[in-house]
Amino acid sequence: MSSGLIHAYLFNDQQGKTLTADEIDQWQPEQGLLWLHLEYTNEEVQRWLQQESGLESVVAEALTATETRPRCTPFSNGLLLLLRGVNLNPEADPDDMVSIRLWVEKNRIISTRKRQLQSVQDLLSQIQNHQAPITTGEFIADLTDNLTWRMRETMESYEDTLADLEERALTGGHDEVKAELSALRRQIITLRRYLAPQCDALARLHTERFSGLNETERLRIRETTDRLIRYLEDLGAMRERAVVIQEELLSQLSELGNQRVYLLSMITAVFLPLGFLTGLLGINVGGMPGADNPNAFWWVSGGLFSAAIIVTLLLRRKKWL
Repeated sequence: MSSGLIHAYLFNDQQGKTLTADEIDQWQPEQGLLWLHLEYTNEEVQRWLQQESGLESVVAEALTATETRPRCTPFSNGLLLLLRGVNLNPEADPDDMVSIRLWVEKNRIISTRKRQLQSVQDLLSQIQNHQAPITTGEFIADLTDNLTWRMRETMESYEDTLADLEERALTGGHDEVKAELSALRRQIITLRRYLAPQCDALARLHTERFSGLNETERLRIRETTDRLIRYLEDLGAMRERAVVIQEELLSQLSELGNQRVYLLSMITAVFLPLGFLTGLLGINVGGMPGADNPNAFWWVSGGLFSAAIIVTLLLRRKKWL
């Protein structure tokens, strides 16, 4: 397991002591709260979870599953909690959410991940500042609070982007706005798809009769759940705003197309009688008036020009131009 061990801490009196692989094997519950943070793609970790950790097979499979959705599942001897946080790693999309899976017992917490999660780094900073959690309930409350607060920057970024797109939609650049708006809508939908079940998981967590949570910790988790609900409502509002912006873009594009078609129609209306006259004068039959007159071309050109002016004035009089 040592090759897949990311962090191992023993918590006592808000102090966190780093443990080695040998010390983990010798750990006893009366020594304090043990936290193991593991890389679930590591083969040693998978074997340890299945054979040596003492976990039920269904729990071990959930901790090493490739794809998970946020959920809270109580067992007789512990709690399985699957959560997700925004991806704040460099050059990553925030909506590509990172999962963290936790098995929580009275004196032991096992968490697994594949990619780094900034909320866990926040928790490590608390430990280094001698603010380590004392109980499993405090650990869960701290982690869920960090996960939710880390979403705030992403939400503000979406709000700023949406406001910028609204302004640009009114000033032109339709093609660029349309592409960026589609990307933003995809990000909002993806983020909301994971936050909705996570909200349900946290709501169930603070209502479950899990012995590792006291009343204060339940209240903290409920506050975190309320904040997450507000984020979900904000995402819903942003999605509706994005739809309105898209409808406005479609309306502007449709109006622009109609204006162009109308302009072409007016040009056609002006030149239609001129085309009729030139076609009539171009028939190759005898008796055409002015065929032998050297000034006939200028008379015809003047007549056509006059006809164009008359048709244009008629269109303006009817307010079609």
